[in-house]
Amino acid sequence: MKKKDIITVKIDGVRFPNKAYGFVEGEKVIVKNGVPGQTVSVQVIKKRGGNVEARLLEVVERSELERQEGCCSHYEICGGCTYQTMKRQAELDMKEQQVKTLLEDAGIHVESWEGITPSPLETGYRNKCEFSFGDEVKDGPLALGMRKKMSHYEVVTLKDCNIVDADFVTIVQGALVFFQERNVAFYHRMRHDGSLRHLVVRKGKATGEILVHLVTTSEVPFSLEEFKNMILALPLQGEICGVLHSVNDGVADVVRSDEMTVLYGRDFFMEKLFDLEFKVSAYSFFQTNTEGAEQLYSIVREFAGDVENKMVFDLYCGTGTIGQIMARAGSKKVMGIELVEEAVVAANENAARNGLTNCTFLAGDVLKMVDELTDKPDVIIVDPPREGIHPKAIGKIIDFGAPEIVYVSCKPTSLARDLQEFQAAGYEVKRVRLMDMFPRTVHVETVVLMTRCGGQA
Repeated sequence: MKKKDIITVKIDGVRFPNKAYGFVEGEKVIVKNGVPGQTVSVQVIKKRGGNVEARLLEVVERSELERQEGCCSHYEICGGCTYQTMKRQAELDMKEQQVKTLLEDAGIHVESWEGITPSPLETGYRNKCEFSFGDEVKDGPLALGMRKKMSHYEVVTLKDCNIVDADFVTIVQGALVFFQERNVAFYHRMRHDGSLRHLVVRKGKATGEILVHLVTTSEVPFSLEEFKNMILALPLQGEICGVLHSVNDGVADVVRSDEMTVLYGRDFFMEKLFDLEFKVSAYSFFQTNTEGAEQLYSIVREFAGDVENKMVFDLYCGTGTIGQIMARAGSKKVMGIELVEEAVVAANENAARNGLTNCTFLAGDVLKMVDELTDKPDVIIVDPPREGIHPKAIGKIIDFGAPEIVYVSCKPTSLARDLQEFQAAGYEVKRVRLMDMFPRTVHVETVVLMTRCGGQA
């Protein structure tokens, strides 16, 4: 095999997150976005380290692990749901094996492997989605939706979607028509011109409150008042609680704000987990699957054990969801740390709203802020972003000498790396349980309970 050759491969398995592989003439061929059991046509991109890397061209023969119906109308080109065609149990089994293989390869000894818990909802579960403006083909008409598979530029306009609330699709379609009628251009990252960048929609699953957030450059060649009125006139099942506009003149294709204006209502929505209420602001982290979050946090609460009269650290706490659940469970005191300042403001407001006086949340980088914590923790809960815990922060966390650490991970590769550090420092991995928070996608949450060797503080 050589570069640009077109070959046929039977997919034997998939490594996290989406690296499918098979063997041709004794050589391992790696191709993204395949499903175990598929026969696919691929084009060789490169040969490196004894492996052949290839690009998927088409599925020649479907796998018996794939469903016959229940896919959206554009699953073949949309980059949102890699595993949309997979049967539910097959997807769960594959994700569990992917994480187990990663931890085994990293030399992590797991005392109790407890499988994977499915999301209560397989479809319509997302309470947040960031939609991109662009074009479906170069210089084509304006599009609004998800990025195409294997593309950083082209966009697939959503006509339907299996993983978001139906109101999200209505809002996307309304916004697209609004801007098409006014010939408003999207921001072109190569030419650095145009206006439209992102449309972020968030909805409280328990409350039905909807927050719509439009992100543009400082060039706004349309009426924001008309945009607001259009959103408010849409036939939605939920209720609009806020319409926001942010200006982002940066080059990076990320949702950020140089300046934010409230066009209608407020800049947050309310959500409920268990019997607790949470104010979630525009840029605050909150689990995107509300019903799944209740399952996830039930696992965390179980792994943390009896926290009554115990000191708990909640690191990377977001809007304080886990910390407040621990506080409600009777912790003597909960100290939370979160980088996003507005999330910390919301966390402290949430604690007051829920009548909790035994938890405090601080704004700052965990790496630096842990130096300011003077209490001795009985339990540390860490829920870091995808890149995991900063290596220097791991050392500081270990130095607290907490008898128990509960690690909540949204990316098993960074989890495996971090667990190596904890294991080397004398922590044992007692329990591991997965939570499929994101059905039909490559993502999965992993909850790990670690204890110090000998159980000594």
